Amino acid sequence: MITRGTFITRISGGIIGLSLPDYAWPVNHFAGNNLPVVISTWRHGVAANETAWKILSDNGYALDAVEAGVRVSEADPGVNSVGYGGIPDATGKVTLDANIMDEKGRAGSVSYLQHIKHPISVARLVMEKTPHVMLSGRGALKFAMENGFNKEKLLTNAARQRWKRWKTEEKVYKPEINSENQEGDHDTISMLAVDSESRICGACTTSGLAFKMHGRVGDSPIIGAGLFVDGEIGAAAATGTGELVMKTLGSFLVVENMRNGMTPFQACEAAIIRITKKIPDFSEYQVGFIALSKSGEYGAASISPGFEYAVATAEFTGLKEADSWMKAQ
Repeated sequence: MITRGTFITRISGGIIGLSLPDYAWPVNHFAGNNLPVVISTWRHGVAANETAWKILSDNGYALDAVEAGVRVSEADPGVNSVGYGGIPDATGKVTLDANIMDEKGRAGSVSYLQHIKHPISVARLVMEKTPHVMLSGRGALKFAMENGFNKEKLLTNAARQRWKRWKTEEKVYKPEINSENQEGDHDTISMLAVDSESRICGACTTSGLAFKMHGRVGDSPIIGAGLFVDGEIGAAAATGTGELVMKTLGSFLVVENMRNGMTPFQACEAAIIRITKKIPDFSEYQVGFIALSKSGEYGAASISPGFEYAVATAEFTGLKEADSWMKAQ
């Protein structure tokens, strides 16, 4: 049984570089895997990983894999917090954020983008075709359309009906953060992959918190918050309530923890502990981190129970549940 003490002790051991005690690690700690490896957040990450894995297993580039993988969720109206079918903001508008990074340290992102089903592909073009990192709002839309993207209707009938019920019954924004409700409301898909040539890349895309204030931008398009990649070390990404991730620059912190000798598992746990120490009302929210090293080792951790992440390797394909701080108490 994992307790708060062992949760912290594992981190302390990693920080000071001491040999860790001999005991069975929980399910989400793994030694390095044969490459390639892809991991992503939440249950819909299984289908996304399947597409990414086809590219990776054919000796493809990790950047192509993560873009193609998260596009699966962006195009699926059944995934109601990403792309087409995403739950709208308080005014009934679907606004999208996305971020992509490669092993060379290049990055591109878009925020507050409307009418474009695949913001991750626009983010990649920002990275590859402009001198900038982020484009936002109308500027991001104009750039997308100049590069061949078409405006589309992203608000589905199901999402519109849910928004109408919210307006009638609640009218004010409040985050829905209970673990049993997470996947329905803010299950950002973040994906990390390392290919057969040890190139590690990441992608993150979302429509954000359901019924958020108009104009709100979360952590997903922010380098170092929703996603961070260091080609010499590894990568990390986040999901959940982005405000907590932004306040602690969570994904950058995870990668820096790995740089200082922690495993991906320990690094994610340490980032969760940082949130619990710095943000007084952390227990009212959910945040989950995933991490992947250049060698193919991966791990995850969250504030509350219920955070699942999808894994695809040559040896395993499926879902795993991350250890959580609240469960360890």
